[in-house]
Amino acid sequence: MWQVVGHETSLALLQNSLKSDRLSHAYLFLGPGSVGKMTLALNLAQVLNCVTGEAEQPCGSCPQCRRIVSRIHADVQILEPNGRTEIGIDQIRDLEQSATLRPFEGRTRVFIIDGAERLSLEAANSLLKTLEEPPPYVQLILLASNERLLLPTVLSRCHKLELRPVPTAKVEQALIQRWNVAPEQAGLLARLSAGCPGWAVRASRDDSILSERTSRLNDLQQLAAQGRSSRFAYANDLANQFTRDRPTAVDILNLWSCWWRDIMLTKEGCIEFINNADQKRALSNEASRYQLPQIKGFIDSLADAARALGQNSNPRLVLEVLMLNIPEPVRG
Repeated sequence: MWQVVGHETSLALLQNSLKSDRLSHAYLFLGPGSVGKMTLALNLAQVLNCVTGEAEQPCGSCPQCRRIVSRIHADVQILEPNGRTEIGIDQIRDLEQSATLRPFEGRTRVFIIDGAERLSLEAANSLLKTLEEPPPYVQLILLASNERLLLPTVLSRCHKLELRPVPTAKVEQALIQRWNVAPEQAGLLARLSAGCPGWAVRASRDDSILSERTSRLNDLQQLAAQGRSSRFAYANDLANQFTRDRPTAVDILNLWSCWWRDIMLTKEGCIEFINNADQKRALSNEASRYQLPQIKGFIDSLADAARALGQNSNPRLVLEVLMLNIPEPVRG
């Protein structure tokens, strides 16, 4: 069966396409990190190679399905930056060469490009012909978080499925029923996940994720009380991390955005809608220190910084500007 949490509309579209034998040769799964893009891509790869399941869903237990979910299937290839800043032309050339070969152990060769917005210009242009006219036994699936960073020519050759954040109640239910998480912990993780089930599942298995989150929130709260030199030092460290490990740096900025959104909701008296449900006291303290226009202004600054980093602006400069925009607490 399909293992993705939520995304019923996208699942229905895929199942109808499978049933009518009208599956697109190339898909773009678009959505935030950990929302379920890779899970859906692997599930589709299973359907296309499953030997015992139904036509519209994988069985999950046959050798083909097990090897695909374990990522050791010869015909299912995942491309990703692998610690580099981009997916390069050599990786795409290898994909194109592999695409000329017929399936080795299954029925369909599936190529999943994770972080497709990080394709280099040369790599993206090289991919166009394969996207437009792949062999009949090839399925291409691109995964991306930022549609604006993809070439229009790449977008036009893919059928787009947008995976939006999953409702908190569905994440909580899945944690309890599928992963046997205690109800109280499931409720907290579902809220903290901001609609991204993959993060919640990882956090339920690894206590260090919540510890790291708490440490990052502490850093954020302390920055407001620190001088410009300390803020710039933090910006430099985060910029270096962005260069080495972009997803982790993006996660930190997303956490900041979520935190300041929660401050705004607390300020407005809408505490029932906050994500950081375990930080109500700290949020209340923070909300009392700022005026609403200040909070909204910094949320806008965070959005501007994320947009600039997504457009490959100088990360140190972008983050230094962000440090300067941290609002000053209201005195007295």
